[in-house]
Amino acid sequence: APMDTVTESRLAIAIAREGGVGVIHRNMDIATQADHVDRVKRSEHGVITNPIKLTADKKLSEATALMERFHISGVPITDEAGHLVGILTNRDIRFETNFELAISERMTSKNLVTASPGTDLDQAQALLAEHRIEKLPIVDANGMLQGLITIKDIEKVKRHPNATKDSKGRLVVGAAIGPLREPYERAKALFEAGVDFVVIDAAHGQSVGVRECVKMLKKKLPDLKVIAGNVATKEGVRDLVALGADGLRLGIGAGSICTTRIVAGVGVPQFTAVMDCCEEAAKHGIPTIADGGVRSSGDVVKSLAAGASAVMMGNMFAGCEESPGEIEIYRNRAYKVYRGMGSIGAMRQGSSDRYFAVKEKGATLVPEGVEGRVPFKGPLADTMAQMVGGLRSGMGYVGAASLKELQEGAEFLKITNAGLRESHPHDVWITKEPPNYSSPYSTGEGD
Repeated sequence: APMDTVTESRLAIAIAREGGVGVIHRNMDIATQADHVDRVKRSEHGVITNPIKLTADKKLSEATALMERFHISGVPITDEAGHLVGILTNRDIRFETNFELAISERMTSKNLVTASPGTDLDQAQALLAEHRIEKLPIVDANGMLQGLITIKDIEKVKRHPNATKDSKGRLVVGAAIGPLREPYERAKALFEAGVDFVVIDAAHGQSVGVRECVKMLKKKLPDLKVIAGNVATKEGVRDLVALGADGLRLGIGAGSICTTRIVAGVGVPQFTAVMDCCEEAAKHGIPTIADGGVRSSGDVVKSLAAGASAVMMGNMFAGCEESPGEIEIYRNRAYKVYRGMGSIGAMRQGSSDRYFAVKEKGATLVPEGVEGRVPFKGPLADTMAQMVGGLRSGMGYVGAASLKELQEGAEFLKITNAGLRESHPHDVWITKEPPNYSSPYSTGEGD
């Protein structure tokens, strides 16, 4: 979810490597958000088609600053025309003390090992192993630098076989934009940074602001994928589909930190919203994202079975090591801060237009979210393993080998409160919590 206590580049990279997609929040200036997108896109490649490079007359200090910023261990060196003239790696400057020297003084320029365009990863790995190097520049017949293959990227491909990647082998990432504050300027900068899609981040997807934003983006940036929302009714789906939205975000007031249904008295129970909206969206062939209300992997199974193409979560990942913010210790237990984008703190930082309070300068903000803390969970990969495992288990019970089979074969039953209680562990005190379950019914205070 695009929340300022959940998704920045670090978490977006981690979740994409596990087969998901992160949406960078927008509570930051345009340049910073675009930089987060760029970090995700540069974090992993098959073949780096636009490698960071420097000219030989630059200082070593400039090279080290660049390497630190992008977490890379070397830089190809070219002349002004783009011809490869050398490569500078950590090996070349490991014992250097004078970083005012020109790169040409320390770069490797003789006996460079290169490959031609069209070299695949297996061939590249063989060359890297043969010459005991970590970076392989791709150079055409004229000596022009065309790309770069690194051993780290090859290792990442093998380590994360289920990673969500684009056609160039880069991790997929989305980013949020507001419907009122410079939506075109932000969307354009994100598109140029390589974002795969934008999410119009608003609580009410049928508002004039969102509708105008969708129309504007599809007209001015026709190649940019736009996910619009949030909506919770069939009418909302039809309205946004008619405007050209490429995907829809479903749910109003379902999030664990959301108070919209209480403060505004508006919303639709999430399961009903997902079923109704997905039924309508299917008629138009538009993918949907069930946003909010997920407390366990079982809720993911139900959301997908009800017709959703994907599920968006904030609370489930807010406690992960890769989420923004420091770890806090409370009563000898580790926590991370988690807040809704409709909370006072988030609105003051920049998300007020999500609730259309952007023009109320000097007025009292009316929050539709809370601020709190969630238990620290450790690496995101551990949480994802539990979520994916639960999804596989649910599909196995239904006898579904694919998402389509799950949606076609699942049957839903209404249950009573007694049935809900029976669904949880009961008549026992839980002495050792499993990593994928917590229950309000088995606290040791009466069961």
